Amino acid sequence: MRLKIAVLSRNFSTTGGGAERYSVAVVEELAARHEVHVFAQKIQHQAPGVCYHPLAFRLERPRWINQWMFAISTWWATRKGFDIVHSHENVWHGNVQTVHVLPVRYGLFHGKGGLALWLRYFKAATSLRLLSYLWLEKKRFAVNGQRRVVVTSDALREAMLQAYPAVAGALEVITPGVAMPAASASAQEKRDARARLGLPAQGTCLLFVGNDFRKKGLPSLIKALALLPSAYFVAVVGHPKQREAMQQLAQEAGVPQRLVFLGTLQNMESAYRAADLLVHPTLQDTYAMVVLEAMAHGVPVVVSGLPYCGIAGELTHLAQAWILADPHDPAALAQAIGAVVADTALAQGLVARGLEFAQAHSWAHAGAQHEQLFRCLVD
Repeated sequence: MRLKIAVLSRNFSTTGGGAERYSVAVVEELAARHEVHVFAQKIQHQAPGVCYHPLAFRLERPRWINQWMFAISTWWATRKGFDIVHSHENVWHGNVQTVHVLPVRYGLFHGKGGLALWLRYFKAATSLRLLSYLWLEKKRFAVNGQRRVVVTSDALREAMLQAYPAVAGALEVITPGVAMPAASASAQEKRDARARLGLPAQGTCLLFVGNDFRKKGLPSLIKALALLPSAYFVAVVGHPKQREAMQQLAQEAGVPQRLVFLGTLQNMESAYRAADLLVHPTLQDTYAMVVLEAMAHGVPVVVSGLPYCGIAGELTHLAQAWILADPHDPAALAQAIGAVVADTALAQGLVARGLEFAQAHSWAHAGAQHEQLFRCLVD
């Protein structure tokens, strides 16, 4: 049975972040077998068989008002004629809701008690922005027999259960997938990739990827870089909005020339081929697709452990990755980086087992899981 599917994602682009890349990849998988319509405010993607519906982008700031505009316009556009409405956004409608980030309710109230909890209640009650997000979230997770909530990791599932325990029966975990490249980069391909990106031809390239530099741990990496030999440098991929602040931190740490900002990249292939090591000392990631992608490209990985990073719950320290106990600790981060780079056998083992892990996480499998979920709702 061919389904007519509406997909709601404000920024439908591969450069937006992990959530956006997830929605794009699932659409690409489903479009081969179903009629897929994408409703978005920003569209930077074209795929055969997909119908794109650009929505008016009238007010980028404040974001909470824009969220309401998106919710209302997509509700009106998809209220009839679709078998499945699949939302990646905080809206009250849609029979499949995919959650990529921690619930607002969890972030506000989890772990708080006494006066601290009451202060959070007061903060929420006096903020139109927070009240709006909380209301939309409550409606979004008001489950019934015709709604399912997809989360991208077991760690996010646990956070959802703590914030909204009533959603337990509707939860599904569908982790991100990855597109496997033909082969890992050869020495010549690494040199060519560095030349294309304007990176130093010599030295150890540490790859950092994330649009929110602070949340993804770049300050810790800058401090760790100051503890490493001068041949080490960091290639930074992500939105440049925090670049000036990070350059100031690098200046204070004495390593301003050892950070190369590449901005957002439409295609990450060259960045992975240029890298010797992916360093992801994130402070908050419900999954971290970049880790999976680096593994697929044969790049060893240093990554934050739980509770900072969701994918770490599926990994074993010194098997698929070097897992950091505390991403806030620059000395421990520098020690991890130095150990992986210096120990060829360790690095090769991380690459081999990382490749095995990535091969078990295909987008085809993720797409099939979504398709099965959709069919359960329409049958």
